[in-house]
Amino acid sequence: MRTILKLKWPITIALLIVTIALFLMAPDLTKQAEEAGSFQLSDDASSQQAAQMLASAGDSDQTISVVVELDQPLTNDVRDQLSTMAKDIVALSETVTSVLNPVESKELESQLVSENQQTVLIPITVDGTDEEVNQVAEDIRETVIPSDMVAYVTGEAIINNDVNKSAQDGLKRTEIITVVLIFGLLLAVFRSIVTPFVPLVAVGITYLLSQSLVAFFIDWFGFPVSNYTQIFLVAILFGIGTDYCILLLSRYKEELSAGHAVEEAIVNTYKTAGRTLFISGLAVFIGFFAIGFADFPIFKSAVAVAVGIAVLLLVLFTIVPVLMLVLKEKLFWPSKKSAAHHDSKLWSRMSKLSVNRPVVSILVVAVITVPLLLTYNNSLSFNTVDEIGDDYESVQGLRAIENGFGKGDSLPVQVIIKSDEQLANGEMIPYVERLSQRFEQIEGVDKIRTVTRPTGEIIDDLYVDRQLGLMADGLTEAREGLTEIGAGLEQIQGGLASAGESGGLGEVAAGLGQLNEQLTLATQGLQQTGNVQQTVGALSAINEQLGLIQQGLASAGGDGEGLSQVTDGLSASSEGLTQIADGLTEVSDMMSAMSESDSVRATGLFIPAGTLENEDFAQVLERYTFADGNGIKMEVVLSDDPYSPEAIDTVHRLKEAAASEVKGTPFEDADIAFGGISSINSDLADISSSDFKSTVMIMLISLFVVLAIMFRSIIMPLFMIGSLLLTYFTSIAIAELIFVNLLGYDGISWAVPFFGFVMLVALGVDYSIFLLDRFREEAARGITVREAMRISMEKMGTVIITAAIILAGTFGAMLPSGVLSLMQIASIVVIGLLLYGLIVLPLLIPAITVSFDRGVWWPFGMKKKK
Repeated sequence: MRTILKLKWPITIALLIVTIALFLMAPDLTKQAEEAGSFQLSDDASSQQAAQMLASAGDSDQTISVVVELDQPLTNDVRDQLSTMAKDIVALSETVTSVLNPVESKELESQLVSENQQTVLIPITVDGTDEEVNQVAEDIRETVIPSDMVAYVTGEAIINNDVNKSAQDGLKRTEIITVVLIFGLLLAVFRSIVTPFVPLVAVGITYLLSQSLVAFFIDWFGFPVSNYTQIFLVAILFGIGTDYCILLLSRYKEELSAGHAVEEAIVNTYKTAGRTLFISGLAVFIGFFAIGFADFPIFKSAVAVAVGIAVLLLVLFTIVPVLMLVLKEKLFWPSKKSAAHHDSKLWSRMSKLSVNRPVVSILVVAVITVPLLLTYNNSLSFNTVDEIGDDYESVQGLRAIENGFGKGDSLPVQVIIKSDEQLANGEMIPYVERLSQRFEQIEGVDKIRTVTRPTGEIIDDLYVDRQLGLMADGLTEAREGLTEIGAGLEQIQGGLASAGESGGLGEVAAGLGQLNEQLTLATQGLQQTGNVQQTVGALSAINEQLGLIQQGLASAGGDGEGLSQVTDGLSASSEGLTQIADGLTEVSDMMSAMSESDSVRATGLFIPAGTLENEDFAQVLERYTFADGNGIKMEVVLSDDPYSPEAIDTVHRLKEAAASEVKGTPFEDADIAFGGISSINSDLADISSSDFKSTVMIMLISLFVVLAIMFRSIIMPLFMIGSLLLTYFTSIAIAELIFVNLLGYDGISWAVPFFGFVMLVALGVDYSIFLLDRFREEAARGITVREAMRISMEKMGTVIITAAIILAGTFGAMLPSGVLSLMQIASIVVIGLLLYGLIVLPLLIPAITVSFDRGVWWPFGMKKKK
C-alpha cells in the first residue's frame, strides 16, 4: 500500500487514460444486447430446430398482424377500407411477401373476422430480419392505418422488440435513480458533502471501464450478453462498490479515532478492512465467475459482473487510497462528529440474545422464516407480455386477438415435419391427419390446422369410411340405372315383337331378350356379390352385343320412323351402359388403390388420385408444405393462453405424443420440431431448470472452497452458505406472495429465481464475511469466542446495516424500471438483504458460532496473534 501511495499520480493518471480511451473506442453494449436477442436458446432446442428447418428451406418468413377493432359489425364501407389497406401494405416494401385480405372471400372472412364481426385480422408475411419486420410495422402505423380507425400491429418479433426497448428504458431510469439514491444515503450516513463523492468516483470509473471491457470481450471472444448485463453491472457495481467504500471509510475513521496519522491510518485500514474487502470481493468474483459454467447464454450473461468485480478491486486498491491521502481530514467535511467511529447499539442489544442465548435466537429466526417457507410453491411464469404490461400497442393487439378469436388463436404452436422424401403425396398426407387426430385428443388442444384440415375442421371426404359410403351410394345408383336400362330394353323388345317377323325384327327382339336376361343377371350379381370388376366385364360384353343388334336392326329395314325411335332408344341404352361401366371402373380402380395402400390400413384415410392437383387443394398445399413438398407444417391452436404454464404443459404432451405416434410410420425417420412462443417457453423451462441446478451447485461449491481456505474452517462456510440459502428461499417466498397471490401474476418470471439466487448469495456473503472476518481478528487476540463475537457485532453492525440498506437501495432503483422480471429480482434482493442484515445475520450466525465455540475453526484451528 505504501508503494501505491508513493506512486499515486502515475497510477491514477494511467488508470484514467485507459478508462477514457477504452470508453471512447468500445462497441455499443446496448446494441450488442439487442442483437443477442431475448431468448438465445441453443441449436438443439426444439423451437430452434423448427426455425432452422424453415430457414434452410427458404421459408423463414415471419407473420405479423394488423388487428382492427370496430365499434359495430362489419359494414360494406369498412370492407372497402380493409381491402384498400391490404393493397397498401403489399406496396409498402419488398420484404412484404403476402397479405391476406380478410374480406376477399367467405372462407377468409370466416377465419379472419370474429363471430361478432367487430375484430378483424390482416395477416402479413414478411421475409426479413426482426429489425426489418419492426420497420414494416412502423410504416404500417404511419402510412396505412387510417387516423379514425382503432387498429394495432402485433406479432412475436414486435412484442420482443418492445421488451428490449422497455428493458433499455428501464436501465436509463435505474442509472439515474441509483446515483441520486446512493448520494443521498451516503450524505445521510456520513453527514458530509465530500464523502459521497469517493464511492461515486470509484464506482463511476469502475462502471465505465468494466462496460468497455465487456463490450470488447463480446466482440473478441463471443462473451455472453443479454438485456440483464448492463442493468446488473449498474446495480451490483454501484451497490457493492459503495458497500466496500463504506467498509474502508468506516475502518479509516476508526483508525483516525485511534490517533494514527493519515498515511498510517490508510495502511492499517488496508491491512484489516482491506483483507476483509479482498476476501469479500474474491467470494463475489468466484460466485459470478461460476456462472460462466452455465449452458444457457442468458444466465451466462451475468458473468460480466465478475469482470466488474475484478476492476472494482483494482480501483478500490488504487484510486480510493489516493483520495484518502489527498483529501486527508477534508474527506469528512464539514461534519466533525463523523471523524469518530460509533458502535452499533442495535446489534449490541441483539448480541445479548444471539450470543448469550443462542438456542432462543435460532428459534426466533425459525419462527420468522419457516411459516413463509411453507407458502412457497415455486410458481414460474414465462409470459413475456407481462414484462412490459398493456401500455404497449403490441400487447393491446394481442389482447384484441384473444378477445375476438380466443387466446390460443393468437400464437399457435407450429409442428414442423421435414424428411428427405416427398411428404406432399397421397400416401404420406394421411399420416399427417393421423398425427392431427392424436394431437386433438390431448388436453389443452383446441384445434389443428394443416393440409387435411386447413380451416381447423376435418375434411370428411378424405376418410375411407366416408369414401366407401359414397361408393356404396354410387353402386346403388348404378344398380338403379341398370334396372332402368333393362326396363327400356324390355319395352323396345315388346315393340319389336309386336311388329312381327317381317324384316327379321323378330330375331332382333329375341336378341334383346337374351341381352336383357344377361343385364338382369349382372345387376343381381352386383347387388349380391359387389364384384365391380366382374360387372364391368359383363356390361362391356352386353354393350358390344347391343352394338351388333343396332347394326342388325339397321339392315332389317321396316317402318322408318318407328325404326329410328328404336335405334335412338338402343343408343341411349348403350350410352347409359358406358357411363355406368366408366363409373364402376373408377370405383374399381379406387378400391384397388385402397387395397394396395399402406396408409389406408394405418390411418383410415385415402387421398384419391387427382385430389392434390385440384386448384383449391393447391392453395392448401402452398400454405402447409415447404421444401418442395419435403416438409409439412401443422398449427396447433391451444385452448389456453400461449404464454401460460398450462400451454407449456400442453407442448410437453404434444412432444411426447408425437414421439410415440410416429413409431412404425413413414414419419419415424423424419425430423419433427415444435415452434411458436409456447414451444420456446417449453424449451426455456427445460433448459433453465437444469442449468439452474448445475450452476448453483458449481457456485456454492466454489464459494465453500474459497471461504474454507480464507477462514481456515469447514464449519464456518457451511453455516454461512446455509444462512444465505435460508434467506433466499424466505425472500422468494415473500416475493411470490406479493406478485402471485396479491398482484395476480401467473408466477415469478422464469429467469428471476436464478438471478435472484446469484445476486443474493453472491452479495449477501459479503456481510457474513464482514462480521466473521472481524470476529477472526478479535478472537486472534486470545479473548473468548462469545466476547469476540460481541465486540465484532458492535464494531461491524453499523457498517453492515448501512451497506445492506445502500445495496438494497441500488436494487430498489430497479422497481421503477417497468420491467417485471427486474422488479421481481429487485424485490427478492431487497427483501433478502434487509432480512439478512437485520434478522438472520445478527441472530442466527452469532448463535451458531458461539454454539461451536472454538470448534468453529475445525479442523484447522485458530492461530493466535503473538
